[in-house]
Amino acid sequence: MAKILISDPVSTECIELLEKAGHDLDIKTDKKTPEELADMIQGYDAIVIRSATKVRKVAIDAADKLKLIVRGGVGIDNIDHEYARSKGITVSNTPTASSQSVAELALAHMLALYRFLPQANITMRNGEWNKKQYKGKEVAGKVLGIIGLGNIGKSLAKKAITLDMTVLAYDPYVKETDMNVEIVDLDTLLKRSDIFSLHIPHTEGTHYIIDADAIAKMKDGVMIINCARGGVVDEKALLDALNSGKVAFAGIDSFEEEPTKNLELVSHKNVSVTPHIGASTKEAQDRVGLEVAEVIIEFFK
Repeated sequence: MAKILISDPVSTECIELLEKAGHDLDIKTDKKTPEELADMIQGYDAIVIRSATKVRKVAIDAADKLKLIVRGGVGIDNIDHEYARSKGITVSNTPTASSQSVAELALAHMLALYRFLPQANITMRNGEWNKKQYKGKEVAGKVLGIIGLGNIGKSLAKKAITLDMTVLAYDPYVKETDMNVEIVDLDTLLKRSDIFSLHIPHTEGTHYIIDADAIAKMKDGVMIINCARGGVVDEKALLDALNSGKVAFAGIDSFEEEPTKNLELVSHKNVSVTPHIGASTKEAQDRVGLEVAEVIIEFFK
């Protein structure tokens, strides 16, 4: 039996499965700083987090029994994971649970922007009828450039192909695929794509992978979608490109600072925004909880 700290909310099914397996759970999902986590982490064999809790060095150093950190979700940038592993602590996540949900949100932003849904919603509520102004585009026939062909990127690619889009992908870890996707280098993807969708973690290597230089290589009038992580797109460069028309549209779910204070960007007339809700569907949350429970149960067998 393991003593487990549930630091962020998980599904009822996850709790029930862990309790049925005989584990001792402490559910403390109130917001806490890394320093506050350090004060309470002693005595726990495992901790479960989502996005809110940050497991930094201060908490890792304070942990006296910790063997496992489980992040319910894809990215592990809110964990000092390399440091934790150097201390003999296993770090796990749930890489497939939210793939469908994030891919669907990316696609929703594309469709909404090409058909002026955000603008039409706002103007119609103001009593306007701008039928002639909202001459949109079809995604069919467009070239979608996916940056990061992991689980989410693959899910989006499948959906895009069924919508008659041509799909290019750049991923330094993927050399070939059995999907109808052309694997290309980043420069080729930047030059050929009409729509870009990012599905990569935020690391030193991916920081500002879309910056002013990258945008300069793109066609005029492209669309950029970021449902990945803040920091992979340079928000200043994106805003400048939106203002100049180089980038026609942007769909943003992840921001450099969250909650974002970049009101100029989120208020831009050609931007569709959501508050980092890529994984926020009932189905994804249920799968996350199930995978978290499976990881812990298997680890402590």
